[in-house]
Amino acid sequence: MPTDVQCLVDTDGSTTVVRLSGLLTPAGVDTVRDILLTRLCARPGPLVVDLTALRSAAPGTGRLFAEVHRAVADWPAAGLLILDPGRLTRAAGSTPPGPDAPPVCVTPAEAQAVLAGAPAAAPVHTDLAPVVGAAGEARVTVTESCTRWGLPELAEPGCIAVTEMVNNAVAHARTGMTLRLAPRAGALHLAVRDYSRRQPAFAGLAPPTSTGGRGLLLIDTVARRWGSTDVPDGKVVWCVLYAEDEAAFRH
Repeated sequence: MPTDVQCLVDTDGSTTVVRLSGLLTPAGVDTVRDILLTRLCARPGPLVVDLTALRSAAPGTGRLFAEVHRAVADWPAAGLLILDPGRLTRAAGSTPPGPDAPPVCVTPAEAQAVLAGAPAAAPVHTDLAPVVGAAGEARVTVTESCTRWGLPELAEPGCIAVTEMVNNAVAHARTGMTLRLAPRAGALHLAVRDYSRRQPAFAGLAPPTSTGGRGLLLIDTVARRWGSTDVPDGKVVWCVLYAEDEAAFRH
């Protein structure tokens, strides 16, 4: 961290808390963004950012938190909550809160109430090696999890999506990876995190004569939303599948 910013990361069991203290200058904003994304990759949310000991925040600090919140909104069991008793994010010339902004609480009690009011299901995660059999392991995890969560109709489309996500990481990232999945309000959130900054490219329909290039098209077909997010040491490829979409397709 820059010398004028201190970032203390505390884990209290169910919630990860990142406490910022000192002065957050414009030079430290990118570093804070990287820390938050790294923590959310390593451990699912909710991630509480505690600004109680922060004496001054750089202009745009509120926008920083909104950007991180949007980036992880569709990751499995990920989220951001800001504890800002001094209202620094509003005083620093930030964009007013919008529908995509994370919740901002003034007191710890208020933050605890927000967390208690929106409990997240415990995610499932598994580490995979960049080998041919990785996709098969991922499919087993998806099928078993969908059955346990009462979402059996999403097992098949989930297996289609995760196969392409994992195979893409095996073929192009060539690094170890972590599969994480969690249910949320009748939807299945899937993510594969690897250690390559190479982004997947989606060019739409592949020519009939093509022997490849259909992987992302398959994900686009079964998922309502999907994307890829840069993180400091790699990327997270994610998608969201809805039970109601699958039911409509089958009927």
